[in-house]
Amino acid sequence: MADRETFTPAVRDRAREWRRVAFLICGDWTLADDIVQLSLLRLYKHWHRIEPAGLDAYARKVIARVAIDESRRAYRRTEVFAEPPDTPARAAPDDRVDVREALRKVPPRQRAVLALRFYCDFTVAQTASALRISEGTVKSQTLRGLSTLRSHLPESATDFAQIEGDQR
Repeated sequence: MADRETFTPAVRDRAREWRRVAFLICGDWTLADDIVQLSLLRLYKHWHRIEPAGLDAYARKVIARVAIDESRRAYRRTEVFAEPPDTPARAAPDDRVDVREALRKVPPRQRAVLALRFYCDFTVAQTASALRISEGTVKSQTLRGLSTLRSHLPESATDFAQIEGDQR
């Protein structure tokens, strides 16, 4: 894709999906927007080398790497000492499982592995390539990430996941 005039239409068509992938990895819509913007800068810089057929895979790889890089920045590890403002109480308890809330509690690298493996349907090899880690690391990070995710889900949700896993 040597022609940079094709960049804007290609990105416009895919930006919404890329934002969802970034959100699944980082758990924050504002940070997801930042990650996508940084990823777009990297994509534009290397646009002349990107094959049209592999654009989505390349973009997801860049998004995952940018998200992990952003999670390591010192300003992301700030500590709040003040109490948060009052928030409105929920009207009624909800039986729905908030997987996104549980996913936020999973460490960034494990979250990236889970998002690529289960949301983007990457194979172990594709995930390893995207994150520049070994296939064994992908497997162990997937196992640890799922374990952490299950520990933050209500028992009713983990019981269902256990039953579903037993049937496979």
